[in-house]
Amino acid sequence: MTRHAPAIHRLAALNVGPGAADDVVQDVFIAVYRGLPGFRGEAQFSTWLHRVTLNACYRALGARQNLSLGDMPEPAAPHDPVGAGERADLRSRLAQALQTLPRDQREAVSLRELSGLEYAEIAEITGAGLGTVKSRINRGRAALREWLTRAGVGP
Repeated sequence: MTRHAPAIHRLAALNVGPGAADDVVQDVFIAVYRGLPGFRGEAQFSTWLHRVTLNACYRALGARQNLSLGDMPEPAAPHDPVGAGERADLRSRLAQALQTLPRDQREAVSLRELSGLEYAEIAEITGAGLGTVKSRINRGRAALREWLTRAGVGP
């Protein structure tokens, strides 16, 4: 739990917002505890854990409709009010942009960029082919880039 909780929380926060992420993480670890005897080991544990997390996120999203990912907490950093405000604004815009992506693209992009998973792992988690995963990530990144550019966010 200690090893996987931070990554699971980041993935949950991206998908359901920081306010609901703690509840999702709790649901994930309860589901993992209950499902562990049935885990056959045909996939890596981390692959199974990410799928359980995404399923818990979708259940939470089904229960709540008005979610905002822009309230993500600031990482610990030296006191810099201007920089903190700029990072909060960027995080809010990125959260808005992510919500515009279709579910399959948002899932693939978040697993790649936030969880740092390899394409093959994402394919296993999502049940999509490797080429499909690469395409979803490419289209998702392009859509994010376009949305953020229109919103005035530059590199």
